[in-house]
Amino acid sequence: MTPALWMKRILPKGLLGRSLLIIVIPLVLVQIVAIVVFYERHWSTVTRRLAQNLAGDVATVIEFLKAYPRREDRYWILDVVDDTMGLVVSLGEGETLPATPPPLSGRTLFEDDLAQALAERISYPTQFDANLDRWVEIRIQLPEGVLHVLAATKRLASSTTYIFVMWMAGTALLVFAVATIFMRNQVKSVRRLAGAVDAFGKGIDVPNFKPEGAAEVRQAATAFTRMRDRIQSLIDHRTAMLAGVSHDLRTPLTRMKLQLAMMETTEGVAELRHDLDEMTRMIEGYLAFARGAGGESPVATDLNRLLEEVVGRFRKEGGTVDLHCEEGITLPLRIDAFRRCLNNLVGNARRYARNVWVRAGRRGPDVEILIDDDGPGIPAAQREEVFKPFLRLESSRNPKTGGVGLGLTIARDIVRGHGGDVVLEDSPLGGLRVRLRIPV
Repeated sequence: MTPALWMKRILPKGLLGRSLLIIVIPLVLVQIVAIVVFYERHWSTVTRRLAQNLAGDVATVIEFLKAYPRREDRYWILDVVDDTMGLVVSLGEGETLPATPPPLSGRTLFEDDLAQALAERISYPTQFDANLDRWVEIRIQLPEGVLHVLAATKRLASSTTYIFVMWMAGTALLVFAVATIFMRNQVKSVRRLAGAVDAFGKGIDVPNFKPEGAAEVRQAATAFTRMRDRIQSLIDHRTAMLAGVSHDLRTPLTRMKLQLAMMETTEGVAELRHDLDEMTRMIEGYLAFARGAGGESPVATDLNRLLEEVVGRFRKEGGTVDLHCEEGITLPLRIDAFRRCLNNLVGNARRYARNVWVRAGRRGPDVEILIDDDGPGIPAAQREEVFKPFLRLESSRNPKTGGVGLGLTIARDIVRGHGGDVVLEDSPLGGLRVRLRIPV
């Protein structure tokens, strides 16, 4: 895996995560740079100077002992040092330093600085032990014996460093928390817009949606609202026009049928009756197409029950239709429109094949419905063409072999109105497979 691909996989996918990452990465870098600079310029300097001051105090004690070598002078010197320098000093007469010095603990950061300061200020052999709790013991080999010096650890370590680091971490966490709150409010408006767009794609109305958030998000939301209103207006206009035209045509067709029924059976009357029946069938198709884009509201629907209802109708008519649907699939559907869609698709399969298989189940975030048959199928080059209105692969106008060419158009229009799609494929059973995908 390439580094770029690895980075893409671990980086956040959402807008909130990426926005916080844009804030957090510079914040962390600033913290690291500040701590490094502080350590190099402050901690190191302060620790080195503290070590030098302690080494200087020890050197002063040694000089006092050299200046006043008498035994009776040692006591007042050690008392003065204890009172004024804060050191606990004792002299072990006749003692010698061990050949192997105690190992450095490595737990404290001042050990190297102290060793260097002692080497610079004191000419006698020295050793120190920093493993004591809150104390450092320094041992110096003098001619009279070993000088033991106990110094508090706080004389070598600056507490301001830890306070500084805690303040840096605390302010960073505070900034991160504030940024998270503000970014969540900004992302919330984007999510609401995405939800409204997704609902509109599924044909669900969002009446309470209003633009909110940043100016750019409000602009996008306003543009979406205008687009939604224009699309809805076009759909309503098309639906009203088709319904109106089809309804108006039924009146003269009814009068013509009555006149033909009263006429004697002469040459040409049968052909006129056939033409009138064909026109009636076409008008019914137009009305069905108009109803498919109507204003029916989606409701929570048990898909299994709906499929059993549709398949049961064809079984009563003598068709061989096998059904298998996973239990517990409920999704928002326009029931009448979706029933019309399934009737068209299963009816087409039943018309051109002997056996039909219907399967339904969840596939990720969608519900998938498969309709397979063992009929002649549709050539791959024509599978997209058959969704065009009034296009029929069967050239005759026999109602037993085909309709007016609106069945697949209506089906795809209804499914897309639910946010899904319909595609035609080769069936493993030898005929045609119709695949419907509906988002839940």
